[in-house]
Amino acid sequence: MNTAPPNTDPPNIEPALKALADALHGEGPAVELSADADGNVVVSAVETPGFEDAAVVVRTSGSTGTPKATVLTVEALAASSVATAFALKGEGQWLLALPLQYVAGVQVLVRSLFAGTRPWAMDLSAGFTPEAFTAAAQELTDKIRFTSLVPTQLQRLLEAPSAETLAALRRFNGILLGGGPVSPELLAAARDAGARVITTYGSAETCGGCVYDGFPLEDVLARVDGDGRILLGGATLAAGYLGEAGPAADDFFEEDGVRWYRTGDLGSIDADGKLTVLGRADDVIITGGVKVSATHVQAELEKLDGVLAAFVAGVPSAEWGQAVAAYVAVEDSSHAGTEGFTARQHDAMHDALGRLAPKTVLAAAGLMMLPNGKPDRLGMTVLLDALHQGK
Repeated sequence: MNTAPPNTDPPNIEPALKALADALHGEGPAVELSADADGNVVVSAVETPGFEDAAVVVRTSGSTGTPKATVLTVEALAASSVATAFALKGEGQWLLALPLQYVAGVQVLVRSLFAGTRPWAMDLSAGFTPEAFTAAAQELTDKIRFTSLVPTQLQRLLEAPSAETLAALRRFNGILLGGGPVSPELLAAARDAGARVITTYGSAETCGGCVYDGFPLEDVLARVDGDGRILLGGATLAAGYLGEAGPAADDFFEEDGVRWYRTGDLGSIDADGKLTVLGRADDVIITGGVKVSATHVQAELEKLDGVLAAFVAGVPSAEWGQAVAAYVAVEDSSHAGTEGFTARQHDAMHDALGRLAPKTVLAAAGLMMLPNGKPDRLGMTVLLDALHQGK
């Protein structure tokens, strides 16, 4: 029997750094980064016909459908790095704690190249753990240090009963937190622990986070259209989607000499120019002629005793047109499936939501997640649809 200890060496990111540097200097092709089953970095050259100055191709998360290949140019990546450094009040050493195939991971390397610093990469082959994060954070040697995390990762770090982990969090001059909604409770807990957290909003189409703590970065524009949809514009916008035509290509448009990206989110902007994200544009479920906010139902479910997190979606219904369905993460997952949601929780749900209560509920130990830490909305919707149709 093999009793050798597991390999704890960090992944070799040198090939990725070299390929990215060549692409950013115009000395090599555009690249796409990924990882194999063992966590090894894979660098692929990508042809980008029709796009000039392309440096990186990044896939969207695919949380609501097929991922799109987003083309990021040298100019957009440079603008993003400069704006990030300006917002963070300096350049420093970065810890890579996110998968390289997504824009937040790629940007850790790109910012490091523009800053002339050496990033350190966590070994994520066995998943994200507080112990691995702490060990990796201790490897950083620069006086100025940054990292990017998603809310699930930060939650795990704050729940770890380790003084070393909390000390590691405090070592960072800035922790960019994005990839999904951040609860006020999580944000307060992080700041109470001494972590310098900056919430970010953006996507692959904007070179990652381009709105920090509600305010657009330098050379980034944000507005809300008449339907409440968030529009982002300015220097950090992607060139477009590789090989895409039709509706997807319409996500980008030009108006009065400014290019804009039409997001899938709803929001509002206050008198001070602060953007608040209110939820997804596809959040509304029309069931029996009644409009139901999935975000509202989710929030009410997460208030119930024993519910850790929830995802709410509309599924096809012969009777209602659409039916409200919920995938819930519960503390006691010994009885997963429909039985994992107790009678008491069902009663409390109906008391809180009345006729808006989900018709179908699937319970599990946790939400289904994508490798980048975002909820797998499509995967959970498929399961909820199958469960509802089987009733």
